[in-house]
Amino acid sequence: MTTPYQQHPQGVSDKSKVVAGVLGILLGSLGVGRFYMGHTKIGVLQLVVTFVTCGIGGLWGTIDGILILVNGGVDGQGRPLRD
Repeated sequence: MTTPYQQHPQGVSDKSKVVAGVLGILLGSLGVGRFYMGHTKIGVLQLVVTFVTCGIGGLWGTIDGILILVNGGVDGQGRPLRD
């Protein structure tokens, strides 16, 4: 049996995929989930898209949050999020 540390030499992130997913669902239109994960460029882009589309672009953050909960993700340093 392998541990997550053996699968990923850099280790596992200190960020939680549950927290990132819930933030993405609840505050995804503001890019909060991506800011939490350390992806500031994507977070800013989500924020700009939401304002430019008068809120319709907020769906991107909601869908992103659901995908993070289902598939997991990586933090800003490329480490997988912990469960």
